[in-house]
Amino acid sequence: MQTVKMVITGPFSSGKTEFIKSISEIDVVSTERDIKEDTAEAQEKEQTTVAMDFGRITVDDDLVLYLFGTPGQRRFDFMWEILAEGMLGFIVMVDSAKPETFREAKSILETFRAYAPTPYVVAANKQDHPDAWDPEDLRIALRIEPEVKLLPCVAKERDSVRDVLLELLYTILEEMD
Repeated sequence: MQTVKMVITGPFSSGKTEFIKSISEIDVVSTERDIKEDTAEAQEKEQTTVAMDFGRITVDDDLVLYLFGTPGQRRFDFMWEILAEGMLGFIVMVDSAKPETFREAKSILETFRAYAPTPYVVAANKQDHPDAWDPEDLRIALRIEPEVKLLPCVAKERDSVRDVLLELLYTILEEMD
């Protein structure tokens, strides 16, 4: 049995936890905590990941993916390097409807590239949102090289999540050959 560790990272509220919950065959191990009422984040959502999320998906008899979701807030970034250890690839989630988070997404991408020279893809999440940027416009805004896969995604939809995971898996396998 081959196991592949993948890390799902990105800014606060970009959809990392939802992404893992949509596809995991086990109950997701989550470290979400309530957000204090007086913060800007509390206006967006009620909980945030403080350490990690963990899910698992069996691809076939020979292959299991372990999915590790990072916290999105910089104050928990000490967990990023720990979670990056041993990863064979990573996904950067970007909230396509929130251009104010694009700079943070690019910074997180560069941070993870510095941790390990592993394959990665960028998931342009929330493509079902009326304000979502087109993935190709997002590529320009984030200055993502043409050879990097930037994929449309809706983290609530299992098929969409599966497609992103498969693209990362294909990218990992190409690099192994």
